[in-house]
Amino acid sequence: MFSQTKTTIIGLATLLSLAALPADAQPKYPHATVTMVTHSSPGSGSDVFLREMIKYLGPEMGVNFVVENVRGGGGAGAVARVAKGPADGSIFYATTPTYIQTTLLSKPEFGYDALDPIVTVFYDPEVIYTRTQSPYRSLSDAVNFAKQNPGKGKWGAASPGSLERIALETLNRMTGARAAVVPHDGGGDMIINILNGTLDIGVGELQEISTQLQTDKVKLLGVLTETRISQHPNLPTAKEQGINLVVTKFRGLAGPKNLPANVVAAWETAMPRILANPAYKKYYEGENLVPVFKGQKDSRELTTAFAADTTKSLRELGVIK
Repeated sequence: MFSQTKTTIIGLATLLSLAALPADAQPKYPHATVTMVTHSSPGSGSDVFLREMIKYLGPEMGVNFVVENVRGGGGAGAVARVAKGPADGSIFYATTPTYIQTTLLSKPEFGYDALDPIVTVFYDPEVIYTRTQSPYRSLSDAVNFAKQNPGKGKWGAASPGSLERIALETLNRMTGARAAVVPHDGGGDMIINILNGTLDIGVGELQEISTQLQTDKVKLLGVLTETRISQHPNLPTAKEQGINLVVTKFRGLAGPKNLPANVVAAWETAMPRILANPAYKKYYEGENLVPVFKGQKDSRELTTAFAADTTKSLRELGVIK
């Protein structure tokens, strides 16, 4: 079971007051172009997160943002790309729990601690889904099949070191199911295998499967949150289905070590302002993203706490010693 880290969610009054700040409150950014690196494939969670966010960050910060997809190594390649970059605010990495888990599992040359967290933006609910034609009507149905048919259940997750992969392995352990957990480089690749029936279920974020939901190609079986999510009030949590599994996924940004103070200040000013932008707010609320603002200090603490929780979970699974 994964622990949840306490967070302070910006209230409406705070967001509105930040939105009312004068335009000159945003520090002038030292670069005209900034590269945003992700380990996700195009169309997957972090890629979508970045591409939507920069639509609002660009005008706010006066910067041209470019998204770069660096695949391979469960995210290690993308982390290395940023860790070796200049510490001047011109390059950042889209953080998720994946970069912590990859570090703990594979000990890459550049791990999560080679980067410095700068802001945390969202918590992203994780859902379990399957193709519409699937016989499963709930998460419990899929788990029961895997329990009764050892080795025949096939569950899809993101990269080998991802939070989703660990969540499904934990689900196996908690329930006594023995499904094969199949990792993918990104959510887009996994969706294909869900739709063609290669996989029984997949786990991921709502924004990854929004198109498939809208076109009725997939259906939701459960959500891995403490309580039901507002956009899908009839979707039961795993806990309501007798499975005590809660997963918290954060989304933020990290850069090379020793970023200048003016760069940090620019990000800590810009991020709350775009979270208060009505157009962006309409988008992220529609995607069930929970807005969270943490600056550099609190983001560092979040990363440290999450790494400790993840280490404990991996040890309980017998993955690491």
